[in-house]
Amino acid sequence: MERVVLHIDLDQFIVAVELLRHPDLVGKPVLVGGSGDPTERGVVAGASYEARAQGVKSGTPLRTAAARCPDAVFLPADRETYLAASADVMNALGSLGGILEVIGWDEAFMLVDTDDAVETSRFIQRHVRERTALNCSIGIGDNKLRAKLASGMGKPAGVFRLDVSNWVEVMADKPTDALQGVGTKTAKKLAARGIATVAELARTPMADLAGEFGPNIGPWLVALAHGYDSSPVSDEPFRARSHGREVTFQRDLREVEPMRAEITRLSRQVSEDLAADDTLARRVVVKLRDSRFATHTHGVTLAEPTRAFEPIETAAQQALGRFPLDRPVRLLGVRAELVRE
Repeated sequence: MERVVLHIDLDQFIVAVELLRHPDLVGKPVLVGGSGDPTERGVVAGASYEARAQGVKSGTPLRTAAARCPDAVFLPADRETYLAASADVMNALGSLGGILEVIGWDEAFMLVDTDDAVETSRFIQRHVRERTALNCSIGIGDNKLRAKLASGMGKPAGVFRLDVSNWVEVMADKPTDALQGVGTKTAKKLAARGIATVAELARTPMADLAGEFGPNIGPWLVALAHGYDSSPVSDEPFRARSHGREVTFQRDLREVEPMRAEITRLSRQVSEDLAADDTLARRVVVKLRDSRFATHTHGVTLAEPTRAFEPIETAAQQALGRFPLDRPVRLLGVRAELVRE
């Protein structure tokens, strides 16, 4: 008997839910996003594996996706349907016992004791498929970091094990941004120091990175390269860290007043989301993307935690006022960062 961490990751989740409604699209390049009209502004929310093979992924602008994948079928996003499907999956996982930590609408960790981790994972896959008709990939690890990386290596609908016994063999030659938590900017900074692979990062003295990345982040990066992760699997209910709304305009906004009107509208939606979730905001952040696709944010800390519309809207307008607003605007967003209990 051993105790393992499993990372359950639903395969092409948004698209998979749509394929249940449109089985005739199975095997075709399918893209979900916006209103489903690729001539409008917006981004891809979900891409089938067939579309991904043509260079399209989540976050790709719809027009770019249409150019890269001209034979794709575009479908409008249906958030409520995806949330309902996610709840069905998590209920199915919860019925199996063990400690379940939901970390998003399409993924979760489980802490289980088992005599055969692979067979247990296969059983979970069958159980989810029988209950929801959706497929998932499962990573087996001795901590959350390794389990999450392993599930990506098992896609689609596979099982992969990554633990201390094969960490070096599997990860040593991979680029540093293969590690969960190492983004493109950090990888570039590491590369500038001659650190290109996970093995090279693991060999780097922690003190060498503390100067550039800070006394906490620098050593943490080296620990990541060794596969270290001490965070526990917790069955505390999943709570979002923020609530946000944003809008991509079909035509760029050039005048300030329409921008302020959109900030007011988005702030009201965020306030309503906070009320529905019974949460309080501590800080309000405005996101702006200009006509050159440059994206920036400014935030304002609230005088006291609140979910009321007026102070949230006031803070959002203050944040908007910190942008130069000297270029046309294609996207605006308002995000409330939540008080942590």
